[in-house]
Order: sequence, then C-alpha cells, then structure tokens
Amino acid sequence: MFVILGVLVAGAVGLKIVSSVLKGHGDPSYAEPTTTSSYSPTNEPSTEPSGQPTSGATTRPTATRTTQQPVPTVTRSTTTSKPTTKPGPSDSDLVVRNKLYTVGAMRAVSCKESDSRPSSAAGARANYKNLWGCLNKAWAPMVAKAGGRFRPPNVATFTGTVQSPCGSMRDTGPPFYCGTNDTIYMNLTQDVGNYNRYQQSYSKVWARMWMLHQFAHEYGHHVQNMTGILSAYNRIRYERATYAKGLEDSRRLELQASCFSDIFIGSNRRTYPITGNSLVQWKWLIANTIDLGHDHGAPPIHKYWAQRGWDARNPVACNTFAASPRQVQ
Repeated sequence: MFVILGVLVAGAVGLKIVSSVLKGHGDPSYAEPTTTSSYSPTNEPSTEPSGQPTSGATTRPTATRTTQQPVPTVTRSTTTSKPTTKPGPSDSDLVVRNKLYTVGAMRAVSCKESDSRPSSAAGARANYKNLWGCLNKAWAPMVAKAGGRFRPPNVATFTGTVQSPCGSMRDTGPPFYCGTNDTIYMNLTQDVGNYNRYQQSYSKVWARMWMLHQFAHEYGHHVQNMTGILSAYNRIRYERATYAKGLEDSRRLELQASCFSDIFIGSNRRTYPITGNSLVQWKWLIANTIDLGHDHGAPPIHKYWAQRGWDARNPVACNTFAASPRQVQ
C-alpha cells in the first residue's frame, strides 16, 4: 500500500537548487539529503570470525597407596563444553562485505513512466506512487535474498518546512530519507518547480529524469537501511577521529545510493523507457551534480558510480565502502 504522510507547509514556496549539509540531530538512522544538480538542462547529446567452543579443564588422576600393596590408579576425566554465541557481522562486514553484494543482477520489472506529468503536486505524487510500486517489486527479492526484512517505505511530500524524526527540513534543500520511520521525503517545490520553470521540451525531460533519479536515490537509502548498511555507517562515522574521515564516509554512503538508483533505472531502461532525449538528459544529470559540502561526491565521481550501477545492474558494482579514497572524492 502506498502511503503519503501529511504535507506540512510553512512559508513561501520558492525554488532554489543548492546542496545542503544537514545534520540528523544525532538520529542513528538518518541519511543526509541527496546532492542536487547544478541545473541547466542541456539539449546537446552526451558522450558517453567465527568463535571457537571452550572446554572445561580435565581433572588430573590421583593415586593412593596402602601399607600392603599398591592400588591401581583410577583416572576420571571430565570435559565440559560451554558453547559460545557466534558473533554477528561487524560494522565493517556490514558495509564492505554485505550479503547484498552477492545477490546478483536486478531483474527488470517492466516499469513504465507514469502518464502524469509533474506540473502539479497531484502529477508529481502520481509519479512517486508509480515509482514506489516499481521499486518495491525490483528490490524486494534482492533484499530478501540478502537476508534483510523487506518493508515498503513510506512516502511524504512537502513544501515549505517539514518536521521529521530526523529533524526539520526546508524545501530550499533536496529530498531526504529518514530511517527512523522508513520514510522518503520528496520535495514538491523542487520537482514541480523544475518541470514548470522552463518551457523547452528537453528541459521538461530533464526535470522528469531528475525526479526519477532522486526518488530512486532516496529509495537506495531505504535499501541500505533494510540491509544494515545505514546503521553500520552511522556507528562507523560516529567513531571517526577526524571530520574529514566522516565526510568520506558520507560520500561512500551517498554515492552508493546513487549507484543503487541507477541499478534500477538501468534494469528498466527499455520499458520506462530511457532512450533518445531521456537518455541524453540522464547522462547529463549524473555528470553535473554539485557537492558544496563535499559530502556527496564530486561530479566525475558521481558519474562514475551512477554509470557503474546502470551498466552492471548488480549491487556488487556499488561497493563504495571497499573503494579507495580517491574513488570517493
């Protein structure tokens, strides 16, 4: 069942596409908002340990003698075993060797773009609902195969200011995901504004591709949450000695979410479809993100991981946590 949570509106509705560094107020399941596009749609074609059981000590034999004759020694040996509980995966295991990386390629679910256009809130919500259903079908078997408990996310839309368990966010920033309540928060101001701002047909195609990528990216954070990656990431980052290493962790998380996004988009490229001008605009947007907070990945790096997801359609291609630091700049 598709769930739209209440819309909270405060302040004037405006459009400004920027990158935000937002904090989750200590919430352990908060995923920082996705990066945003530098935004100028193009009409030019793009180029392309296991634990060991313990045992109790063995009693030593004792010997006694009488004054008449020796008595044979009687030996009794007792061994007690105390089984230990095998420890679960470490945080490093959860992010670097997660079972999700072993499930294989995503199967197409014949997802088609909604006939509605995001020229209004109703049109944008129709697109979210359509994508929600497609993404559930695509990711459910993969999460289950990885040993996770699949649960569809909630979806909330907002303009102005929205209150979430992960903090208060404004529509001047991007959409975001909150793991505390398994909710994707989509920014109507951004998506409807993008679509209506320019009249060129290629600009409207760009707006539709951007909305697709953003929704699938936030869903990627939900996949991270269901498979233990998100909570492990938060614990790892909390223990970092330097702010710079924490930012690197954030880039690994965000770049992986984009890679997951493009696994889905690439798997359904034929039916959605992502061809012609849609393909041109998708290629342009993955290469033209901005990262003012240095927490989401530079444009060439974002393009690299997004393209890997598109090409492989397999989570093993999205293991950003095993990549070298230069691959997650």
